[in-house]
Amino acid sequence: MLDATRLLRPTLGERIEIETRLVQGPWLALADPVQLGNALINLAINARDAMSSGGRLTFETANVVLDEDYAAQNAELTSGAYTMVAVSDNGTGIPASVRDRVFDPFFTTKPVGKGTGLGLSMVYGFVRQSGGHIKIYSEEGVGTTMKIYLPRAVGAADALQSGMAPEIIGGRETVLVVEDDDLVRQYVMTNLAALGYAAVAAASASDALALAAHSPPFDLLLTDVILGAGGNGRELANELVRRQPSLRVLYTSGYTEDVIVHHGRLDPGLHLLTKPYRRADLARMIRLVLGEKAVAKVAAEKA
Repeated sequence: MLDATRLLRPTLGERIEIETRLVQGPWLALADPVQLGNALINLAINARDAMSSGGRLTFETANVVLDEDYAAQNAELTSGAYTMVAVSDNGTGIPASVRDRVFDPFFTTKPVGKGTGLGLSMVYGFVRQSGGHIKIYSEEGVGTTMKIYLPRAVGAADALQSGMAPEIIGGRETVLVVEDDDLVRQYVMTNLAALGYAAVAAASASDALALAAHSPPFDLLLTDVILGAGGNGRELANELVRRQPSLRVLYTSGYTEDVIVHHGRLDPGLHLLTKPYRRADLARMIRLVLGEKAVAKVAAEKA
C-alpha cells in the first residue's frame, strides 16, 4: 500500500493531498499484489480526474467480516472474513444515473481522448477474479469511496472462527430509520425487527420530519449522513433533537469514518456505523448509544 502511494505522487501532481490510514495488524488477502497495485492506481487516477482543482485522496485498510445477511443482498458475495481497502476522494462524485454502469467496459463520462473506460472495468475484473467484492458510495458534490473486499488468506478453521458473530443483544425501544436507498432501508428494517425493536422508516429528511411530528417520541434516530436530494443527516438530527432533547442519534454511512469526519460532514465523537455492517454491529452500536441515554438519565435523577 505504501509503495503504491509513493509511486502515485508524480502521477497525481502537487494539488492532490494523499493520506493513508492503515489498520494495525492487517489480515493477509488472497490476491495478486501486482494486480492490486494496478487496481489502486486506476482508482487513484479516476479520483484525480474528479478533483480537477485539487483535493484529498485517502487510502484506508480494515479487517472486516461480512455476514450472511449482507451476502444475501449481494448475489456475487460469499459471507466471511475480508481485507478491506478503500480509496476515497472529495471530488465531484458520480451521478446516480450512471453509478450502476461505471464498471461496464468502455463506459466513461470523461471527454473524448481523456479516458478509455477500461480502468474501472479492469478493477472490477481483478476483484471478482480474486473472489472479492467492490462497493461504490458516491454523492455529487461530496466525493466517492470505492471499497474493495478481498478474501482473507486463512485456513478453514481460522476463517470459521473469524466469521463467528459476537453475542447479539436486542431491545424494545422505538427507532426512526432514515435511509434513501430502498434496499439498504429494507435490510435495516428487517434486522431491527429481528432484534425486537419497533421501527419506522423514512426515505428522506422531509419524510422523517413529517413522521416525527405525528408520532410518539422515538428513542433513537438511525440516519444516513448523506441523504438523497441534498438531504443532510446531521441537520435532520439537529432539528429532531431540538424538538425532542432525549432523542439519541446513530449515524450510518458508506464513507469510512476518517473520511467523513475529515471532510467536515460529521463532528468527531459522534456515533457512526460504517456500511456495510453486520446485524451484530448494528445491535452493539444501538445498545451503546441507548446505554448513554440510560446513564444520563440515572445521573440526572441523582443530581
